Amino acid sequence: MTRLVLYNICYGIGTVRKRDLALHGARYVIGNQSNLQAVADYIAEFKADIVGLVEVDCGSLRARRVNQAEVIAEQLGHYTAYSCKYGKNSINQYLPILRKQSNAFLANDIIHGERFHYFDEGVKKLIIELEMEHYAIFLVHLSLQFKQRQLQLKRLYDLISETDKPVIVAGDMNTFAGDKELTLFKQAAGMRSANEEHLPSFPSWRPKMELDFILYQDGIEIENFEIPQTTLSDHLPLVCDFSLR
Repeated sequence: MTRLVLYNICYGIGTVRKRDLALHGARYVIGNQSNLQAVADYIAEFKADIVGLVEVDCGSLRARRVNQAEVIAEQLGHYTAYSCKYGKNSINQYLPILRKQSNAFLANDIIHGERFHYFDEGVKKLIIELEMEHYAIFLVHLSLQFKQRQLQLKRLYDLISETDKPVIVAGDMNTFAGDKELTLFKQAAGMRSANEEHLPSFPSWRPKMELDFILYQDGIEIENFEIPQTTLSDHLPLVCDFSLR
């Protein structure tokens, strides 16, 4: 059995509720160094084989030049693959703080290949693909704009179609219109959601929206799925145990 944890850690800045938006904005610039170790310790408790981190700071001034992906990976004893989420031709690649805003995979299993793909649409363009021995897994953070999300899903479908192993897709999908946004994608790609009860993952202090997803194809069997409660980030983590058929 393999344990996958998906967690949007909001660059380690911690949780600030809606009434404190000024503080939240300030933390996006100055950071919150005391929260990173708490996040790392919390993730370590799950004893995950693979961790998908969304919104991880890989060494900006906000993080005091600390690469959060590497810090958490070192604590877990995992290999890590990460990159800036904006794409090679984005102006954000050259701006302070933004150029270090990344997504990351952490894994304790043997990686047979890693690939960094990029959407043509949207601001957040990165797609990380890990090829494992018997399956492939993708990590994404989709656009805030509905039309761009739909175009991104088409690109993601094309990538999945090129894979000859069962596929898992994990990520913050920003499905503000609900999980029905993913219906056509799931049908076309032959995927199902591990979150059968549609448990919400955002905001962490009063979850109402299902924004974060773990999707899977035939050949993969879900053994357990849960969304633990914590306010270390504005999103809740997804914990999924699966096996291969």
